[in-house]
Amino acid sequence: MNSKTKILFDFVKHRKTFYIISLLVCIVGAVVLSVSGLNYGVEFRAGTSMDISAGQAMDKAKAEELLKSVGVEAGVMTLGGDNNNRLSMRFNDILPEATQKQVQEKFKATYGNSISQEVNTVTPDMALELRNKALMAIGVASLAICLYVTIRFEWRFAIASIIAILHDAFLVISVFAIFRLEVNLPFMAAVLTTIGYSINDKIVVFDRVRENLRFAKLKTPDDLASLLNDSIWQTMTRNINTVLTVLIAAVCLLVLGSPSIQLFALAKIVGLTSGAYSSIFIAGPLWYDLKSKSIDSKKSSAAKA
Repeated sequence: MNSKTKILFDFVKHRKTFYIISLLVCIVGAVVLSVSGLNYGVEFRAGTSMDISAGQAMDKAKAEELLKSVGVEAGVMTLGGDNNNRLSMRFNDILPEATQKQVQEKFKATYGNSISQEVNTVTPDMALELRNKALMAIGVASLAICLYVTIRFEWRFAIASIIAILHDAFLVISVFAIFRLEVNLPFMAAVLTTIGYSINDKIVVFDRVRENLRFAKLKTPDDLASLLNDSIWQTMTRNINTVLTVLIAAVCLLVLGSPSIQLFALAKIVGLTSGAYSSIFIAGPLWYDLKSKSIDSKKSSAAKA
């Protein structure tokens, strides 16, 4: 370590406080998940999605009336396209073909024969398969990251990283469970990209820790705590600038984007914020707890000798 960085905040000293905060949030999320589960979109549960395009602007209230006249109700309905000429509807039940034709005829009678309709139906088997594959993708990504960090660094870094990124992914899932936000394929993409950004932040910190370890003489856990605090502060500016750059883009998508991409942007915002938080307050201190045990064991062995 070439120079000692001025410590403005001792992350190691206050690590248990942040452990408790993260644990409480995860417990709340786990309770909500066990009681009410996730609000799955049509991709992950049986149902029908219907997209209707017209050559003119459509009205949401009028569309709801047309559906009621057929005897169906959309779970989710969003307007988009140029001048609100595209209507996306998601039904929690599988609509029979006869009902689909009735809906199309109602819209044609109201908005003219230029109406075009696209219908997608997800059966219970397809929904379960998609859900399992999405969870498998998250699991495989996490294991691959763990293997990569183990090869590049050491097993303590890998364990701290995998716990922290799973913390980030679970926090995003918890927020969507608590507020009953729809979980769909874009959400899964947001979770996977959250894992990617999160591990990038942690590798930046751990790479500096590894570099500082080359020049450090660690005799006590206090020496290790000083090294970790120095490493975090030395990478703080870089991590903040990186996260803020992506957060600005995600916020713009949330505010200015279409309804179909807003939940993706929201998941990204939560995940990026959690990733930056865990890189500083969770991953590094976890590595310290694992590493300090090896220092204590070496001291005990030396004392016995």
